[in-house]
Amino acid sequence: MLHLLSLRDWSSARMEEAFALGREIKAHPEKFENVMRRKTLCMIFEKPSLRTRVSFETGMIQMGGHAIFYDTSTSPIGAGKESASDTIRTLSRYVNIIMARLFDHARLEEMARHATIPVINGLTNFSHPCQILADLMTILEHKGDLKGLKLAYLGDSFNNVTHSLLLGCTKMGMNINIGCPEGKAYSPDQEVLKEALRTGKKMGCEVKITHDPVEAVKGADVVYTDSWMSYHIPAHQLNERVRIFTPYQVNEALMKQASPKAIFMNCLPALRGYEQTADVIDGPQSVVFDEAENRLHIQKAIMLMLVRENKT
Repeated sequence: MLHLLSLRDWSSARMEEAFALGREIKAHPEKFENVMRRKTLCMIFEKPSLRTRVSFETGMIQMGGHAIFYDTSTSPIGAGKESASDTIRTLSRYVNIIMARLFDHARLEEMARHATIPVINGLTNFSHPCQILADLMTILEHKGDLKGLKLAYLGDSFNNVTHSLLLGCTKMGMNINIGCPEGKAYSPDQEVLKEALRTGKKMGCEVKITHDPVEAVKGADVVYTDSWMSYHIPAHQLNERVRIFTPYQVNEALMKQASPKAIFMNCLPALRGYEQTADVIDGPQSVVFDEAENRLHIQKAIMLMLVRENKT
C-alpha cells in the first residue's frame, strides 16, 4: 500500500510526477471533473485547520468524489473507547482514501500499518508533506526550475515545515539554508538534518544551518518563514519566543539581502509584525496566496495518484 506520510516516502521522480499532474489539474480542471466519481475521502482531524480541510474537501468534490469530516474529539477513537487499528481497519472497508491531521506522527504511522487504503499526512508534529509539495510547485511556477535554487528558511526550525523543507528541497537538488537561534529547541531534528545532508551530497546541493539571519538569506532565491507559535506551543511562551525570534523576522531590510528577484513564502497562518512585517507579506515579492491556492491543486494530484496506483 502506497501512502504519503512524509517526503521520506516519495522519490524525486515521484515528486516531479505530482508537480506535473498538479499543474495539469490547475490548468485544465475540466479534464478531471469525474476522475474521483463514487470515491470517498475520510478526513480525520485532531488539530484545527482552515487550508487543509477546505482544500482537501473542495478538491475531492471538484473531482467528482465525496469527503467526510471526522472530528476525533467527538468520536470513539478520541475518547479512548476504540483503538486506532480497529478504527482504521473499519474505515478501510467504507472509504477509498484517508487524510489525517494529527498531533503525533507515530499515531499516523500506526494508522497506515493497519490501513488497506492509502493514507495521506495532512500534518503531524514531525512532517507536513502536502504543504511542502505545494510550496515546491509554487516555486517551480515562479522560477521555472528547482535544481540549483537557494531557499532560506528563517525562525523556529524544530517543526514539521522545516523538516519537510529539508527533505523536499534536497530531493529536488535545491540548496537550503536554515537561519535559527542556537539550541536544540529551535533547531531541526538531527536525524532529519543528517538525512538531508546525505541527500544533498547525492543531488549536488548544500544544506547549511546558521544563527546569522543575514548569512542565511544572502543571495537566496526563496525566503521562507513560519509561525513562531505553532499549535503545540503554550500561549504563555509568547513573549519569550518573540524575544528569541525577533532577530529572524523577515522584514524589508532582510529581504534586500536576498536575490533581487527573490520570492517570499509563508505557509500561513501568518501574523504581521511577528515572523514577517506587513510590507513583506503584502508586498510584490510575496507569493503566499499562490502557495495557499496550490494546496488545492497538488492535493488533487496526490489523491489521484494514490487512488490510481493502489486501485482503491
